[in-house]
Amino acid sequence: MSALALYDAARAALALALNVDEARAIRDKAVAMQVYARQARDSQLIDHATELRLRAERRAGELLREMAEKGEREAGGRPEKRSPAATVKLADLDITKTQSSRWQKLAALDAREFEARTALAKKQAVLSVELTGAERKAEKQERRRAREADLGARQVALPQKRYGVIYADPEWRFEVWSRDSGMDRAADNHYPTSTVEAICARDVASIAADDAVLFLWATAPMLREGLQVLAAWGFEYVSHFIWVKDRIGTGYWSRNKHELLLIGTRGDLPAPAMGTQWASVVEAPLGVHSAKPECFCELIESYFPTLPKIELNRRGPPRPGWDAWGNEAGAPP
Repeated sequence: MSALALYDAARAALALALNVDEARAIRDKAVAMQVYARQARDSQLIDHATELRLRAERRAGELLREMAEKGEREAGGRPEKRSPAATVKLADLDITKTQSSRWQKLAALDAREFEARTALAKKQAVLSVELTGAERKAEKQERRRAREADLGARQVALPQKRYGVIYADPEWRFEVWSRDSGMDRAADNHYPTSTVEAICARDVASIAADDAVLFLWATAPMLREGLQVLAAWGFEYVSHFIWVKDRIGTGYWSRNKHELLLIGTRGDLPAPAMGTQWASVVEAPLGVHSAKPECFCELIESYFPTLPKIELNRRGPPRPGWDAWGNEAGAPP
């Protein structure tokens, strides 16, 4: 079957799709057609495949909303607000939280808004085939810049401030083998620490925008706990940075010389444009105990210049344009 014939068959099947699996399968076929169309530099097919993908995602979003309203699947939120009859999870449907959020947002658009978004997406997709490599890279970077700026403007306009960027360095309590003899270099000697359960219980989700990113510090021995907190706060792990220090530290299995900055997202947040990403390993000197290099704030600012930002467990006054929280956070200058 030719690619265009496959498109026609998929479009007809979409009109009859009655469950999420059927709509998602058609969406996956559209994505495959997009890949083939780009390789073949077929502008007509990329136009058709892009439209089919968006219509399939919108239909899947409609069906996901219907399932949540009927109590047929978990709709997110706090456990006490979930329907006890809901048995189907997103993982059962082979759908990520990010996909679910994005598709349901498409379903919530009125017909005019959806058609306008579809027309724009098709135009951009065709341009990505017709432009040279350098032109495509520049066009993607500009499109991402405009998307980030639009998202920042909408988040700032919310009646109650919510943040598109949350940068957190929790006061981890690292349990030593013996609290009688092993506390001489523990974090508890420098500042109050909290249990993982207490950190997880913080209602960070209430200050996060629907489309947001979390940058969360975790040490190598506390990686499992870091991922636990990231999920408890409502974010999905996507990647991490490594801070390589200029001095070696302590450790049971290895002498630690690095920390991890975990990255989690929620909703439909634009990743950095190709060619603008920082290297995953950043070398920077140690400061006072537990303090993190300011270059990581600069990294975040370069990725998300306009989104509202807050730093949790900040030491000293907030950076210009940021809010700060924590028992060592100072007043704005």
